[in-house]
Amino acid sequence: MITPVSTSKSSGATGGGLFRTADGKNLFITFALVTSLFLLWGFCNGMIDILNKHFQNSLHISAAQSGLVQSANYIAYFLMAIPAGLIARKFGYKGGIIVGLLLIAGGCFWFIPATKIGAYWAFLTGLFIVAAGMTCLETIANPYTTLLGATHQGATRINIAQTFNGVGWILGPIVGGHFVFSGDASATGGDANAGLYVPYMGIGVVVAVLIVVFFLANIPDLQAEEEVKSEAEGTGKKPLFKRWHFTLGVLTQFLYVAAQTGIFSFFINYVVENDQGVTDKQASYWLGAFGFGLFMFGRLCGSAVVSQFKPNRVVATYAAINVLLTAVAMGGGKLGIYALFGTFFFMSIMFPTIFALGIRGLGEHTKLASSLIVMSIVGGAIAPPLMGHIKDVASMRLGFVVPLICFVLIAIYGAFWQKLEDQDREA
Repeated sequence: MITPVSTSKSSGATGGGLFRTADGKNLFITFALVTSLFLLWGFCNGMIDILNKHFQNSLHISAAQSGLVQSANYIAYFLMAIPAGLIARKFGYKGGIIVGLLLIAGGCFWFIPATKIGAYWAFLTGLFIVAAGMTCLETIANPYTTLLGATHQGATRINIAQTFNGVGWILGPIVGGHFVFSGDASATGGDANAGLYVPYMGIGVVVAVLIVVFFLANIPDLQAEEEVKSEAEGTGKKPLFKRWHFTLGVLTQFLYVAAQTGIFSFFINYVVENDQGVTDKQASYWLGAFGFGLFMFGRLCGSAVVSQFKPNRVVATYAAINVLLTAVAMGGGKLGIYALFGTFFFMSIMFPTIFALGIRGLGEHTKLASSLIVMSIVGGAIAPPLMGHIKDVASMRLGFVVPLICFVLIAIYGAFWQKLEDQDREA
């Protein structure tokens, strides 16, 4: 086995290139390996977004109850984020990645007995375990990509990696929809869920291969330049929770994931409600091919955009556009469907860019800060049940007021981020 380099190494912040550090090391291979993890958890998340409508049909539960699919997923993020950060601190980035992959494999293989049990709690348990593993990967991989080259290009690297996350989002509902919605539409209970284990078993096999690959690979345990300086000085400049660009970044990420998860989760419900000729299976294909296709295209474009313009201004502009698009979607009809598709494109760069903005310049606090920002993903547990309740008592399109409000607040953070960061740096 090839052992990782010492944790005292710095990524060489100011010099180097996109994948080359200031001391001349090319980390492209490491970046490519880590990027495969983005593809993996994108696929898993894409699978989740078809399960709301499926469980409404197969288990005869309400839209609000089906929102527990996302709650199980994102509560795991909330509970596991700090332990994931501690694992990364103790065992390094490589150790944390392997722990995350082991959890994902275990959760995926759990779906085999879960389909035999056939109860809602059994499926939620599997989703929770998979999400715990994805939490480890996200807590580690997101900040790690910002270290694999020059610091000033960190936002560009994380957006490139998140582009492959978008590929996973596309494939998830297409592959999952094929297995989940291809059965007898009149089947209920265990019969309707009989094929649900197949895609998860496939994921489990792929993850088992990745465990071997990462065990043998050289994954340098790099530190940010600011982190090395902080250790040399013995302390950071300002307490973490008094750095407003970070604390408000945590809140903003909470709001973004709430908005994203709400839109992704109830896309199928929205389309079927506003176009009576579309089936659940067709809508799941639309979600993957068009919705997540635009999402991935947005990340491809976003990598170039954030390298040319200030990332905070890009966040503010994209969020403001999504306020308008979500308002149109609330009007319903085919125009509302087109507007809803548009939100996918303009959501694309938000998570990685907000993440990069939130951890900028945090030095020795970077790993803890990354854990806390990942914890904020729990916003995804809040929005779906709330939107589902609004659908149950009124209509699905009215439920989209939840992401609209979120986008307003995200735009405000993006607009004022530079002022917050300047104040934190001067203190």
